[in-house]
Amino acid sequence: MRIGSNLPRNIGLIVFSLLLCFAAGLRAQDKGESAKGKDAAATQDSRLTIIVTAGEEKKPVDSASVYVKFVEERKLSKDKKIEMNLKTNQAGVCHVPVLPPGKFLIQVIAEGWKTFGEYYDITQVEQTIHIELVRPPKWY
Repeated sequence: MRIGSNLPRNIGLIVFSLLLCFAAGLRAQDKGESAKGKDAAATQDSRLTIIVTAGEEKKPVDSASVYVKFVEERKLSKDKKIEMNLKTNQAGVCHVPVLPPGKFLIQVIAEGWKTFGEYYDITQVEQTIHIELVRPPKWY
């Protein structure tokens, strides 16, 4: 009967250890949620609008190919290089749907115009970039 006399003590010890584990688990989940909220605010994606014009009259360039390249940083593996291929509309406007903040390359190729390429640093949630294309130099 010795086992029976320790039974209430053993049950109390088991219940106490389960409550302790449950409380520790809840606390760990609270820390994770607050950390995710801070990371989401710090790495908020941006929307970019690119306006392409050309010539001295600054006319919009229709169907220009716009390439946006950037590197997505990863903690555990190699960084991932991402490239988006877009086209301008009749008004010379091109919208980049989602872009993380940081440094990125914009290249614009249009028939009859000199190819454009330049690095930009995005800092705002919504940003507009104006690009002016020029005629290529004449070869003799």
